[in-house]
Amino acid sequence: MTIRRQTEEIENRFLHPKAKRSAESKGRVVPEEEGSIRTCFQRDRDRIIHSKAFRRLKHKTQVFLAPKGDHYRTRLTHVLEVSQIARTIARALRLNEDLTEAIALGHDLGHTPFGHAGEAVLNSIHPGGFDHYIQSLRVVDVLEKKGKGLNLTYEVRNGIVTHSKGKGKIIPDNKELLAETLEGQVVRVSDIIAYVNHDLDDALRAGVIKKTDIPPEVINTLGDNYSKRIDTMVKDVIYSTMKIDYEHINMSEEVSSVIYLLRDFLFERVYESEQIKREFRKAEKVLRDLYEYYLEHPEEVFTDLPEKMRSDTHRLVCDFIAGMTDSFALMTYETLFMPQQWQTF
Repeated sequence: MTIRRQTEEIENRFLHPKAKRSAESKGRVVPEEEGSIRTCFQRDRDRIIHSKAFRRLKHKTQVFLAPKGDHYRTRLTHVLEVSQIARTIARALRLNEDLTEAIALGHDLGHTPFGHAGEAVLNSIHPGGFDHYIQSLRVVDVLEKKGKGLNLTYEVRNGIVTHSKGKGKIIPDNKELLAETLEGQVVRVSDIIAYVNHDLDDALRAGVIKKTDIPPEVINTLGDNYSKRIDTMVKDVIYSTMKIDYEHINMSEEVSSVIYLLRDFLFERVYESEQIKREFRKAEKVLRDLYEYYLEHPEEVFTDLPEKMRSDTHRLVCDFIAGMTDSFALMTYETLFMPQQWQTF
């Protein structure tokens, strides 16, 4: 018996009946022979971690553009925090940690430079619109490995494309909007647990808000510091899900209503504050100018992609800009549009 089969046997004995077992995966778009050591979900996790898109997350903005301090979150630290929270919940519920971790680490691979400002810009100028969760799926399906994609399992791909909520419900009434696996639903919930807490923490660090600005209901229900709030939310998800016998990943009305209150507070006082929007307007100009330039010079974009993927110029340019880091976008803008100093020889 291989090590992979031993791991699958352990999953059969240990995991909850409603957890997704590796041996029961619906498989990959292009069938592959599975390895002798790692399960299919472990291989997916590793493919994501070793991808170029994952490495670029370290230079993509979460909320604060080009922060000067070392302790502000980036898109990379965000997905790591989501992964940690999701794995804690998955382990407590006896779900598949490997599947949960793979979805968590891959859920934001399609995010643009300059955070949600970049997403809004591409959504307005690309003829087909733009959503980061759909782009994340496109990254793993198509763009990685020079157009070959990562060929991930169905369950990981399904979890990635269903993780986003926007301003919608954490657990929607329409269950078709949820991931098919409980593990994918865990990541959806963990995403909002992570970002409302770390964005609040970063906003306090940046001086955009003060601790006394936080709604008292948030302090009273969730806790008066970062770790207490996460602890309250995570425990609520675990026990609320157990209470309904794993029908779906769940949160109590008391806790979820306060999370919505905190999210609304962050939108009003942080994401849509004049201080943040002022920087976003600068980012918008950068991306619009880059988009127009590359529409006129598509030969400079993704020169290593197969010819069949280069026929739709708008799609090509959108993919290229969405994959940029903040620093690369700014450097490219400076090179293309700013006067360069003459060198002395």
